[in-house]
Amino acid sequence: MQDEELAEIVENLRLLGSDLSDVEVKRAEGGLPRSAPATGLSDPAKMPSDLAAMCAADIEPPLRPHIGIHDFEDTKVLVAEIPELPPHLKPCFSRGAGMSQGSFVRVGDGDRKLTSYEVQLLLANRGQPREDEAPVPGTGLADLDATLVTAFLTRLRTRRPYAFADLDDVPALRRAKVLVTDDGGAVVTSVGGLLALGSYPQEHFPQLMLTFVHYPTADGADTATGERFVDNVVAEGPIPVIVRDTLLALRKNMTRRSVVHGAGRADSWQYPEAALREALVNALVHRDLSPGARGTQVQVEMYPDRLTVRNPGGLFGPVTEDQLGEEGVSSARNATLLRILEDVPLPGGTHAVCENRGSGIRTMINALRAARMSLPEFKNRVSTFSVTFPNHTLLGKETVDWLTSLGEHGLSESQCVGLAILREGGHLDNQTYRTETRVDSRVATQELQDLIARELVVQTGNRRWARYRLAPALRPSPGGTARRADRRREILGALRQGERSRTELAAATGLTDQTVARWLRILRAEGLVETTEENVRNPATRYRRTGKLALGDDSDG
Repeated sequence: MQDEELAEIVENLRLLGSDLSDVEVKRAEGGLPRSAPATGLSDPAKMPSDLAAMCAADIEPPLRPHIGIHDFEDTKVLVAEIPELPPHLKPCFSRGAGMSQGSFVRVGDGDRKLTSYEVQLLLANRGQPREDEAPVPGTGLADLDATLVTAFLTRLRTRRPYAFADLDDVPALRRAKVLVTDDGGAVVTSVGGLLALGSYPQEHFPQLMLTFVHYPTADGADTATGERFVDNVVAEGPIPVIVRDTLLALRKNMTRRSVVHGAGRADSWQYPEAALREALVNALVHRDLSPGARGTQVQVEMYPDRLTVRNPGGLFGPVTEDQLGEEGVSSARNATLLRILEDVPLPGGTHAVCENRGSGIRTMINALRAARMSLPEFKNRVSTFSVTFPNHTLLGKETVDWLTSLGEHGLSESQCVGLAILREGGHLDNQTYRTETRVDSRVATQELQDLIARELVVQTGNRRWARYRLAPALRPSPGGTARRADRRREILGALRQGERSRTELAAATGLTDQTVARWLRILRAEGLVETTEENVRNPATRYRRTGKLALGDDSDG
């Protein structure tokens, strides 16, 4: 780590007033702390070797952090950079406490001990889980839905003739691992086969179903009226039927809204059905099927301001939250179940439950973009994964009217989307802006800096910790939208005493450098300000007033 990076980290820690999810700070005046990197070192020469020895001897698997000593604000600071372990080495734990008691996960700015289930899930994720291939005792061909089986076998023989065209029904089902052999040699259904094609899988696994609850308030039940929920549905049966019945319940509880598209408007569902379908399928197909999770159902919760789909079991394999939706990034916990459902049609249609492997998240995102809605929020935990859809259209009539009221000319469509996200209470950083607007990193940086210059957003933090929020004057209030000040008079007033650089003008007016630069461009275009040299990109370039006065300018008295 460079000294500049350390200074940036400390500055952002001070701004936030707490540790970060990936940065923890500890004092070390009395010696090496047992749980985090150290500041204020009592023995700078010895402590790095002590820390390296502790990571190698006390932690399993042994860690090899990058350790350095930095001079920072008249003290010595030890910085240990610890790369995240790959999935096949997790969990990492304290040898003295053991795996079950010494495994922790970072939550916010603190640590939480992993539960026994979470530890077992991490261990299972070291390889390819096979719970979907496990035999279900006491089942057989009679437990499968005949209509689904016929459609499944027809698609198999058509799409994969080399492997299935010449096989009878039972051998074909065994090759597809819908049917497997149990320990006693009997042919039974697999867990995945029963979930995909069973007539009623919940006879054997009562909680492997889905619950949908529509709550009346953003906090759940309405304590004032005593209303616990608006609607409550239990979706059972095989996965294709669960998806169909849940979509019917969602459609029943959704409203329609008007969305602005160019010069016209179109009516659409509150949430795009394609996005909901992909979220449901992902939750049902990629959920944890290990014995410890079979008592937990997939949950769909609708609130006035959002809709959440949650399943047991976090992301599997090398996929991270940041990679979701990227082309070519895919990993399946239940590979056999997924393969079966690629040839099982949704009831009443010809499309398979899992039509295109690895494209579900992209389909979800594209559907939301087409509906001019914010992208979903993904939350990955060791034991759960959830996707939350905000209930608002980014560029609905009210938002378009608000953007128009700002009186800002030349805003790009992506800048309008960014402002709409912030107006709805969302947050933006460079990566979120790129994801939401589909612009590249260079354009995102330029457009965000332009929004700062226009005083539409303000920035907190720097570099990779930079966050953007709506300028206080533009936040929704009972009095309506506050208009931002015209900065011409302030710039001209600061130049009244003679030439000044952009940096000097920023200090004199209290405006940001970006805002000063923007208004200088405007004033130069209007012929009110001129430079003393041609290179306007140089912050040291000096500016002066011309003899022309702006309309209403009384800065000369």
